[in-house]
Formats: sequence, C-alpha cells, structure tokens
Amino acid sequence: MKELIITIDNINPIEFFGINNVNLDCIKKNYPLLKILSRGNKIKIEGQNDKILELKNKINNILAVISKTHSISSELFEQIITNELESSNPIAQLEFLNDIILTGNGGKLIKAKTINQKKIVEAVEKNDIVFAIGPAGTGKTYTAVALAVKALKLKLVKKIILTRPAVEAGENLGFLPGDLKEKIDPYLRPLYDALEDMIPLEKISYYIENRVIEIAPLAYMRGRTLDNAFIILDEAQNANELQIKMFLTRLGPSAKSIITGDPSQIDLPKNHSNSLDHACNILKDIEGIAIIYLDDTDVVRHKLVKKIIQAYKK
Repeated sequence: MKELIITIDNINPIEFFGINNVNLDCIKKNYPLLKILSRGNKIKIEGQNDKILELKNKINNILAVISKTHSISSELFEQIITNELESSNPIAQLEFLNDIILTGNGGKLIKAKTINQKKIVEAVEKNDIVFAIGPAGTGKTYTAVALAVKALKLKLVKKIILTRPAVEAGENLGFLPGDLKEKIDPYLRPLYDALEDMIPLEKISYYIENRVIEIAPLAYMRGRTLDNAFIILDEAQNANELQIKMFLTRLGPSAKSIITGDPSQIDLPKNHSNSLDHACNILKDIEGIAIIYLDDTDVVRHKLVKKIIQAYKK
C-alpha cells in the first residue's frame, strides 16, 4: 500500500474540486480501489502504486489546464480522468480546440467542443463536401450551421441553404394545418434553433425574406443548381439513395456542402436500406470529399445523453 499527497498550489482549490466537490467525486468514482481524501488544498491518495501514478499524471494534467485557462469544465475534467481525450497532453488538446468559429448573439463564442467537431471544421476548409456521421447530441448540425454562418459573414458564399427530409420521427402526424411554411417548419426547427444562437432574430427574418438563408425540405432541391452557397443536408439518414444522389449532384462550382446524419435513428420504413452508409462507402475515396465519424465521446448535451447512447449500444 502506497501513499501520495498532492498539494494544489497557485490556483483556487474550488476550480479543481468543483462546486460541491463534483470533480473530486468524479475521481473517486473512476478510481474505486484508491482511498482519496481531501483537506484544504491537499489530496491524499492511498492504494496500489501503479494506480496512484496513473492518477497523479492525470491530476497534473488537470492542474496544467487550470493554470493555463484559470478554469476547467466538469466535462473536460471527466474526459481527462476517463482517458477520453486522444492525447495524454490536454493542453495540446485545448489549443487544438481553441479556434473560434464565430461570435454569436450576445458575444457568445461558438467553437468546436470536441476533437471530432474540430475535425469537421478542418475538413470543411480542405473539402467541398463533408459527411458528419454520429449519434444524437454530438453537435453535427450545430457545427455545420456555425460554419455556414461564418462563410456567409466572411462573404465566401452569397447564401445558406438548409434542408432535411420531411420524415415523421415515428409519429403519424396526419394533416397539419396552415400554409406550406407552417406545415414544414416543425421538421426544420433544429436548424432554426442553431441559427438563433448565431444571428439576431430580426436579421434571420431579413435573410429568409430575401432568400439569403433558405430553409426547405429536401424534395425542393430537385432540378436546381446550388452555387455560391453553403448547403447543409441535415438528418440525411432519412433520405433514400436516390435523394442523396440528387442532393449531391445539385452542387455548383462555388459551393460547399455538409451532410449530417445518424444511421441509428432512421425513421424510414423498415424495407429501406441505410442510404447514408451506402453513400459514404461509394464516395469515401473521392478527393474533395471527407467523412468524419463522431461517437458518444462527442456528446455535448446533458451528460446522461452519453450514458443513454452507450446503454442503447449494448
């Protein structure tokens, strides 16, 4: 049985331990075989030497993050403790993720929050078509919309086109009252939600009225050539093979596109094949097309979402 005492110097201990010791509880949960006690700015660890050294390295990494940024989120703290980061150097990871995509409403800084989200950002810089494939809550749509808004603000494109299949998610919605816009808006609400984080409401209305931002069902893309535009096909798992091919062949010479989807949440009838995986397999070796896969480590919603996804995997 070994013993180690770590002293937390030059930072506020509450930044390390977390409010109501939430971060300390995270350590104890992930190292149940170690006896971990805290008093003031000291942590006492007892147990097997290899586990103590492993935890010591992680704590040093966490302290390095706090020293550099003066804070640490509970999500990043847990990622370091549970080995979810791709690198053993979280400072390098922070610098990798630090680039701001754009400044949203109220000065909100919108940036990639995970390694795979950052890969989407980098892929869009180098490719004109990017597939972002992953489960719910991994920020696929949000990151895509942020990149589209950035391109519009920088005048790299003249318009944004947001589209998704109008497919019911398991419910029989029946007859929807209202005009065409009112009928399809419920399907497109997630795209509006992302836009409202990034552009003032009155400006969104102006852009939509003047067709600078166009939000429409996938079926309305047929026969068009989409140029000088940033185009997002969201929920692509609910498009069939012909629809995805139709969408991809709409691209004009000065356009970029992101296709997002979650193959685990297909709302099409059971006799439909997985058209999103089919498209990725066909296109994976074409230069100018990138495919980024996200997983439950990229979930940026409530921490329970990650556990829900893992449970359904089992």
